[in-house]
Amino acid sequence: MIRNVAVFCASSNGLHSDYRTAAENLGHALAIRNIGVIYGGANVGLMQAVAQAALIADGRVIGVIPEVLVDLEVAHHGITELHVTSTMHTRKALIGEKADAFIALPGGFGTFEELFEVLAWHTLKLHAKPILLLNTHGFYDKLLAFLDHCVEEGMLKPKNRELLLVADTVDEALAMLNLDDRRASAAGSHN
Repeated sequence: MIRNVAVFCASSNGLHSDYRTAAENLGHALAIRNIGVIYGGANVGLMQAVAQAALIADGRVIGVIPEVLVDLEVAHHGITELHVTSTMHTRKALIGEKADAFIALPGGFGTFEELFEVLAWHTLKLHAKPILLLNTHGFYDKLLAFLDHCVEEGMLKPKNRELLLVADTVDEALAMLNLDDRRASAAGSHN
């Protein structure tokens, strides 16, 4: 059962308003299903959007941030739990430990690195948690084409390529993770 979802995403908003809208929709959708959001702990960009939307919907938001970013004053101190780690490595390990599934929104190097690390961990059988890419506004189209190219060139096994689930919308993502029908049961659990 999925109780907490790690969301990897940018510390910026990007050029398309769709990116922030999708982050907000995801945070809200997880919260109303009583699914905790685990994320990088920052109060900027898409990270802020997903966290704030979950909080507004009375959701649980767990941030995990390294000391170096707290020192840069980007930590979100208004969330349910904020864990400060000594390094980026311990940050990712704690996120991986607490999450039951992973969703990557648009982002840059940090998002890519987090996504590919959990994919690599899965191929090494270090976990069996679902990993999903939310391909808002076609942001990841070229990356997905490159992964297909890697399969064609014999560098990536087809079974490993299939580990990465891809959805274009939040609703598709929830359905792929079997969370689309959790709203009614989550609402009933609060009564």
